[in-house]
Amino acid sequence: MKHSTHSLSWHNRARALMLGASLLLTAGATWAADTSATHTRTTDASNAQNISVPAKLSVQTAVAAPATQSNTLKTPADFAGIQNPEERSRALFEEAGKVITHPRCVNCHPNGNRPTQTDAMRPHNPWVVRGKDDMGAVGMRCTTCHHDKNFDPANVPGNPHWKMAPLSMAWQGKTLGQICKQIKDPKRNGNKDLKAIVHHMSKDDLVGWAWQPGGNRTPAPSTQAAFGQLIDAWVKSGAFCPK
Repeated sequence: MKHSTHSLSWHNRARALMLGASLLLTAGATWAADTSATHTRTTDASNAQNISVPAKLSVQTAVAAPATQSNTLKTPADFAGIQNPEERSRALFEEAGKVITHPRCVNCHPNGNRPTQTDAMRPHNPWVVRGKDDMGAVGMRCTTCHHDKNFDPANVPGNPHWKMAPLSMAWQGKTLGQICKQIKDPKRNGNKDLKAIVHHMSKDDLVGWAWQPGGNRTPAPSTQAAFGQLIDAWVKSGAFCPK
């Protein structure tokens, strides 16, 4: 009986070792497949997974994306009933703020040296930094991966003018009222007056990318033309900022 119990114990340990080895092999294969795909693309999927280093072979579920935002914008005519011009102006900018605070815009207006990506605004992967001209550091320029147009097979966004917004126009971590003041300030907005701001918002090609982001990225609400109309109406009503 003693010999039989010893054999059974050894048999159970052997089975446990075999099961552990099988789990390690499965985790290793999963890590290799996922990291290979991650290496070749920059993803904006809010439900993507981040794979940790192979030393631990652990899988971490990505941070959940924020609640789905409205994909429409009100028109300037929708605010005609607001009699107080200051209140109407603020309301117009708040509506335009649905675009300004959207991840497609805020990801490239970071309050630091590293851009973010995805609807959850995670730090950019692979690791990149701002650099002296907001286009990345030597050896890892924005144009290394981001070309003249989106490359959907690898889920990499692109535009001929792809770069980070300057730190003077950092939007992350700020209220809409603070962003509004930045946009109006020539010392922080690239020396633009309000007329130039309207043109930039409604016509600029890089701004327009937010509505044609490609891949599995969520576009900004409505259209660039509708957004530009709100900014134009905001300026014409006095360009008052939300409090």
